[in-house]
Amino acid sequence: MSLTRRASVRALAKINLELRVLAERPDGYHELRTIFQAVSLADTIEIAFTPARRTTIELVDELHLADNLAARAARAAMDAIRLTGHVEMRLRKRIPIGAGLGGGSSDAAAVLLALPVLARRSLTMDRLRQLGEQLGSDVPFFLLGGAAVGIGRGTELFPLPDGRQLSGVLVSPGIHISTAEAYRLLNSRLTSESEQNKMVTFQSRVWDGGISRTACNDFETVVVEQHGIVGAIKKRLLRAGASMALMTGSGSSVFGIFPSSAHASEVFRLFRVEKAFRFSLVSRARYRAMWWRALEEHITTKVWPPRSRKEQ
Repeated sequence: MSLTRRASVRALAKINLELRVLAERPDGYHELRTIFQAVSLADTIEIAFTPARRTTIELVDELHLADNLAARAARAAMDAIRLTGHVEMRLRKRIPIGAGLGGGSSDAAAVLLALPVLARRSLTMDRLRQLGEQLGSDVPFFLLGGAAVGIGRGTELFPLPDGRQLSGVLVSPGIHISTAEAYRLLNSRLTSESEQNKMVTFQSRVWDGGISRTACNDFETVVVEQHGIVGAIKKRLLRAGASMALMTGSGSSVFGIFPSSAHASEVFRLFRVEKAFRFSLVSRARYRAMWWRALEEHITTKVWPPRSRKEQ
């Protein structure tokens, strides 16, 4: 009888419905105010765990990334649960890389959630969050899902109520934006006066639920100055009737949210040359239900984070 336990899980992308950059912190990071939103665009990870006398991690990655966060997350999870075994993973990438969608961070969070269940161990949410913060600033959000306010480095999260399951179109122009360079270009424009204004408008955006034609991403201006196509895509989405359109993260993907699924489908067909995706906003309830379905063979109760039915 095989001792191997397997699961196929989806690692969802995120968009930023608002992203304000404040002053640089003593630790070298910038203080952020953002609204994260999970969306249906996803990578797929097949994970298998087999008990063994020593730990080995094997990752088949179609893109052959030099430093894959999923592999680092697997090592961190195995160390945290204090167990040895052979971990096999196959990663199918669909989320564009380096496009502000958090694909690598989501892959890492997916491994942190699934691997303890397959190994029949449990990690508390506090411990998972600590591991996530060590791997990357966006990772903790993907341990939560839905919509959330992120402050500090973006790792201090405050869940927002589930909203409507709106549809959208995401366009990736294929430009890799260096996050470090985006911060460098933005630094000269950060002032104490603008910081106060940002705090006021950000609070209003949170109260409004995040969906607004006047939504702001501070990185967008400096990225558009370097890559005009990003601004052109945003204008096309707004002209097509988007309720809001915005660059996500430090770029370069741009999303538009539309009043109906049918409207989003019509606009999607307009972007035949560019790399475009249809998506829907994913609520926290839907996010957790997705995980419980993926791990249903290994769990009995619907708790969060997922826990194995047979903890050793």
